[in-house]
Amino acid sequence: MRAIVCRALGDIDSLVFDDVPDPPLLDGGVRIAVEAAGINFADTLIIAGKYQIRVAPPFSPGFEVAGRVLEVAEGVSRCRPGDRVMAVIECGGFAEEVVAPQDCVFVLPAGVDPVVAAGFPIAYGTSHLALTFKAGLRPGETLLVHGAAGGVGLTAVEIGKRLGARVIATAGGAAKLAVATAAGADVVLDSRSEGLRDAIRTLTDGRGVDVVYDPVGGPLFEASLRATAGDGRILLVGFASGEVPQIPANILLVKNITAIGFYWGAYRTLAPEAMKASCEELVRWLGEGSLHPHVSQTFPLEDAAQALHALKARKTTGKVVLLTGR
Repeated sequence: MRAIVCRALGDIDSLVFDDVPDPPLLDGGVRIAVEAAGINFADTLIIAGKYQIRVAPPFSPGFEVAGRVLEVAEGVSRCRPGDRVMAVIECGGFAEEVVAPQDCVFVLPAGVDPVVAAGFPIAYGTSHLALTFKAGLRPGETLLVHGAAGGVGLTAVEIGKRLGARVIATAGGAAKLAVATAAGADVVLDSRSEGLRDAIRTLTDGRGVDVVYDPVGGPLFEASLRATAGDGRILLVGFASGEVPQIPANILLVKNITAIGFYWGAYRTLAPEAMKASCEELVRWLGEGSLHPHVSQTFPLEDAAQALHALKARKTTGKVVLLTGR
């Protein structure tokens, strides 16, 4: 099969498009003919050797795929050959075939486009589990979402509204703010503007927000920390800005604020039942048509490096997806 291969940790441009052996069908595994693969910021980190989990080269990046089941190992009951599915894997998604553990495979509801499905599980899974299981977002609370036009930020806006929150969204520039508004944000603020903290406090009558969802880090974290209400919660989801904030513990103490680190993939082992329930609810919402995933760009599989550069430069909105042509 053909795949994108990282032969040495480092730069995105070192990726090659090459022939590689088909992955073996392991116990409990599902072989999938990949039609589309979602791109995530974490892909840029794993290529650079800076991700939470280090993978020794050579390997193919890619954590989420959608396609058709080719075969299943003995005893697999979750799906069968011919089913259209999406799956989350440790890596290897930028390829024409993958083998995924059956517990990480979800049969697609009728009519769901595989391009949409390929970019669905990680972004929506991250926001849903973070906002419900970790932050306990309640109806009537105010949620501040940074990077609200990006892959995970946009889903946080959508899920926050579905959970009954008032959503304040930040993003850079009018075009991205329009995307956040279309996803349901009640108020949008340009993240590049001066006085962001004061604007947030004004919108909450000086009280501050109840929950912050931050996949960006950098100066935005400092602004939102000071615009969080007493007993509020801040979800640290990622650092797309490239700057990891240093948290002043005295502010957490004085305001009784809880800072919550959130890495979605860890809950496969930390709380597998909670993750399973979250994913199943999201698939049900997707089938009902009550979620509206936004894929802004698609690229052929061989152009993965170009797609990753666009994502890393924060020139995209929603999800970016690779197409295999299968």
